[in-house]
Amino acid sequence: MRSFAPGITDRKIKFALVGCGRIAQNHFAAMKQHGNRAEIVDVCDIDPVALDKAAELTGARPHLRLSDMLSTTDADIVVLTTPSGLHADQAVEVAATGRHVMTEKPMATRWQDGLRMVKACDDANVRLFVVKQNRRNATLQLLKRALDQKRFGRIYMVNLNVFWTRPQEYYDSAAWRGTWEFDGGALMNQASHYVDLLDWMIGPIESLQAYTATLARNIETEDTAVISVRWRSGALGSMNVTMLTYPKNLEGSITVIGEKGTVRIGGVAVNEIQHWEFAEPHPDDAEVKNASYATTSVYGFGHPLYYDNVINVLRGEDIPETDGREGLKSLETLIAAYLSARDGKRIALPLDY
Repeated sequence: MRSFAPGITDRKIKFALVGCGRIAQNHFAAMKQHGNRAEIVDVCDIDPVALDKAAELTGARPHLRLSDMLSTTDADIVVLTTPSGLHADQAVEVAATGRHVMTEKPMATRWQDGLRMVKACDDANVRLFVVKQNRRNATLQLLKRALDQKRFGRIYMVNLNVFWTRPQEYYDSAAWRGTWEFDGGALMNQASHYVDLLDWMIGPIESLQAYTATLARNIETEDTAVISVRWRSGALGSMNVTMLTYPKNLEGSITVIGEKGTVRIGGVAVNEIQHWEFAEPHPDDAEVKNASYATTSVYGFGHPLYYDNVINVLRGEDIPETDGREGLKSLETLIAAYLSARDGKRIALPLDY
């Protein structure tokens, strides 16, 4: 069992953030919500315009280079909201300065990079947090509890759908989007949180087979994919993903069919419990009608809840919900799917280390 420095309880937790683009806005809002226990002290971006906007919004010190920021910041933890392919090198650089690391999903675009991130943080005796904010959605929390309570009995089949749209303009908005090195495709980027549900919800995967295709977008990676899954429990399932849905985001869903229960959580981003039926009643059943919520964003509302856990961990009051090793589970599934699609064969898990 690793031991960390004593929790920080006599002052606010100090955050720095690298990458002031689209998803960074969710992080800024989450930190603001926890302003009584957290503060952002530094921001960094190679784009002067994005950097100036972030500095003005947050009041944090601006930096154009990560190395310059690390040489002067007094942050306890550095948040990486940069393109995914940069996470590994940046995490290693941050860890080497003795600071904790929080990285957006996916934690890396290559399996070995994910392992390298975990090792660097282990060696520096700092924490690595991987953002999986969708786990905190009220709808998924109810489903997770039902699974943990064994209300389904034996799980027979699980299906996930991510039917969203990303127009060509989205990929053209930044040179790194849709590239293998920095981004990954529909599975690794847009559907990453749904891939995470395969293991977190249902358990270890025995093997999978995948097909990927680039059908309509001018990008290196896939805009459409399907995965067939067999879990170690014997359950079978599939995942269907496309960024080509006309004319807008349609569905982000998970359906679980078991011996004694059937549940479907749908909506645009698993925000509506559309079917909830079990053989045996439970007090949680009364919460179903209140768990669904309207959403204008596929990101959901989980970032403030995720930050609550991170802050509590750094205060010495909780354990991490998704640390580096937990983050590796979905990365392993993603890499296995890409290997399967590339080589045209079933891939068994775990991957060879």
